[in-house]
Amino acid sequence: MPIRPLALLPALSLLLAAPLQAAPDTTDWEAVLEQARGQSVYWYAWAGEERTNDYIQWTADRVAERFDIDLVHVKLSDTAEAVSRVLAEKQAGNDDRGNVDMIWINGENFATMKANDLLFGPWSEQLPHYPLTDPENTPAVRYDWTIAVDGLESPWSSSQVVFYYDTALVDAHPRSMYGLLDWARDNPGEFTYARVPNFLGNAFITQALLELTEETDILYRPMQEADFDAVTAPLWTFLDELHPLLWRSGRAFPANSSELRRLMGDSEISIALSFSTTEASGAIANFELPDSVRSYVHDHGMIGNMSFMAIPYNAQHKAGAMVVANYLLSPEAQAHKQDPRVWGSNTVLALETLDEADRARFDDIDLGIATLSPDELGEVLGQPHPTWVDALAEAWQERYVGR
Repeated sequence: MPIRPLALLPALSLLLAAPLQAAPDTTDWEAVLEQARGQSVYWYAWAGEERTNDYIQWTADRVAERFDIDLVHVKLSDTAEAVSRVLAEKQAGNDDRGNVDMIWINGENFATMKANDLLFGPWSEQLPHYPLTDPENTPAVRYDWTIAVDGLESPWSSSQVVFYYDTALVDAHPRSMYGLLDWARDNPGEFTYARVPNFLGNAFITQALLELTEETDILYRPMQEADFDAVTAPLWTFLDELHPLLWRSGRAFPANSSELRRLMGDSEISIALSFSTTEASGAIANFELPDSVRSYVHDHGMIGNMSFMAIPYNAQHKAGAMVVANYLLSPEAQAHKQDPRVWGSNTVLALETLDEADRARFDDIDLGIATLSPDELGEVLGQPHPTWVDALAEAWQERYVGR
């Protein structure tokens, strides 16, 4: 299927006919702002959640008003579509007139782009708002799934896996993967997870592997084929036992977090999971879930990561993309995003770096009745190396798709 909506094709023709602009001087922010004025920035971003799409439109309205930038959301079902487009452009010799100006990205997609020299930069550490992430004390903004960022992408959103459950249906929630298996034996059909390779499905099987294997250190190094079967054997044993106990006996899986949330809202399941610590509260506020839903985590930690903004090496509107990325790092944009009524995606800013007025933006947010406090969220487990995540997803599909 085409990656760009057909409605954008006339605009693309105009872009291709427009004169080329020099790459911005990333050290001169005033010059970047001036060059960005009047640019149309094509932001390729996952569009699987309406609240995400609404937030991107909110951002577009603000950058249009303040910076004279036309921000166009090119909606993706999978970020790999954007990566494939940039790679195809490079292979075709299109080094100057790329269609993709900015990508919401992390993990294996960032690793692929970096390995294939598909990224503009370094630029992100030159953004005026970048110091608000406290990079010297926040290694997560400089490493993306163990891969050094090297100034090639700007942090945007912080996420951690949590489970959520309906207290009206569940007396005592599980506290580990083995506990979840025991609970599922007693409550067949009342739990499921998103279909792999959806990011939430990947998160569940990766979380399970981190809990079940004794060799976690090896997961943070590039995967070697010789290690894969032995390291992952406990995961497949666990999933083989769990799947017959899932919703629809594991013969079908919801496609994404939206479908998973609908199953909870319809009381088809009573435990689900999310990559947003405030998703349950936001869904309660939006009347998608009953107010008896609460969140929980496992005793020995849950996976967390950051997602980023990247600019392809051949983007036509690099200055505009930098200005948008910097606005996305502003306290205003970060606080609006963290509000569960808007989206509920956690900030990447270090709140202690903010002045009193900007700190108040976050202090005033009602995180909701189903949101755990920072102390309750427990230990954050780092994402394994992308090669492990890719191999797990491929192996999952070989074992379970079509069964």
